[in-house]
Amino acid sequence: MADESPLIRSLRAAVAAAPGDVPLRLHFAELLLAEGRNDEAVAEAAVALQHAPGDADARALMVRAMGMPAAPAEPPAPIVEEPAAPVPAPVSEEPAAPAPSFDWDAAEQQVRDLVGPRFLDDPQAEGGDGIAGDAAAWDVDAPGAVRLADVGGMEEVKERLEAAFLAPMRNPELRRLYGKSLRGGLLLYGPPGCGKTFIARAVAGELGANFLTVSLSDVLDMWIGASEKNIHDIFETARRQAPCVVFLDELDALGAKRSRTHHSGLRNVVNQLLTELDGIASGAGNEGIFVLAATNVPWDVDIALRRPGRLDRTLLVLPPDAAAREAILRYHLRERPIEAVDLGKLVKATEDFSGADLAHVCETAAEAALLESARSGSVRLISTKDLLGAAKQIKPSTEPWFAAARNVAMFANEGGLYDDLLSHLKRKRKL
Repeated sequence: MADESPLIRSLRAAVAAAPGDVPLRLHFAELLLAEGRNDEAVAEAAVALQHAPGDADARALMVRAMGMPAAPAEPPAPIVEEPAAPVPAPVSEEPAAPAPSFDWDAAEQQVRDLVGPRFLDDPQAEGGDGIAGDAAAWDVDAPGAVRLADVGGMEEVKERLEAAFLAPMRNPELRRLYGKSLRGGLLLYGPPGCGKTFIARAVAGELGANFLTVSLSDVLDMWIGASEKNIHDIFETARRQAPCVVFLDELDALGAKRSRTHHSGLRNVVNQLLTELDGIASGAGNEGIFVLAATNVPWDVDIALRRPGRLDRTLLVLPPDAAAREAILRYHLRERPIEAVDLGKLVKATEDFSGADLAHVCETAAEAALLESARSGSVRLISTKDLLGAAKQIKPSTEPWFAAARNVAMFANEGGLYDDLLSHLKRKRKL
């Protein structure tokens, strides 16, 4: 800045040259604070905390910077020699007046450039948002960078995916030797919020295939025959973009049992879906089309969809294991102001939590710290106590699912469809 003192300019250059030097950065922040540039001081203190999360001086400086009133609009008298003055009194001795009220607007301005988005946006393919019946209107995502290695933990799921689905697709010579077609269908099922969609994207990344997401809202249309045409157009788009993964989200809605469906339009959608899975409608068939589907209630899916040659392989996606829970918690805490969080204790306290439950734990803990900061007028970091308290408040959303799935596994396991689920329930002693 043009009006900066030579000392400020020199220190700014020194900090840029040695970004990991915490004492230097804190000295620079003290000078900024002395000149009334509170927001810049807050930003520098926050960067220092990223390098040294437990640094008491950095925390105290941040609290002082966010609690002190902003300097007057007009430039104050030069205070280049201010750093030589005695160190300010501890924070506890500062407020002589009544407890300050929390200025939300000022806090927002101070941390605007400090805290990034809490969650990364994962753009999804939005099929069917163009003109109904126009195959070119369906959006297909190019091969993504997500791989199975990006899925934390869940080694058993990865191994089964590799053995039953990915390995045959990656080895063309073995496919030709054993007469294996370059096509396949896999049904992912399990409790909600456990990462089935993310796994489907990872499979597409492993295959180097395009990705096309389909849900019931993309297909249904008020005009007779339009829904069936939408299904056909989706698969025609996938055939032109092969190799392509077609991901049927919430298959229980898109392919519900026809015996329980009273609306003829939904029955016709299932019939058309069966036709497209067989590749009968197109002379070229479905070579290079990989159909993945996800559902929370596989027992509500029409049995014809699970016939050999269609969605003939099934994979149970369970709640994240310990390694996966640690990776998910790290992800959701990565840009939040945390202090000495004991992930080991938190992982043990979140057994059977889904990925969505773990995100909710982090959100609840952050909310508790934010509200306490608002009441006290000073910023407080998120601690292990906040996270463990949030985990105690939240019940795993997977429990109702397992209660319903238990009856299915015990009394409706025709042909061994749910053997994996039965084995899991036995291991967890839930039978």
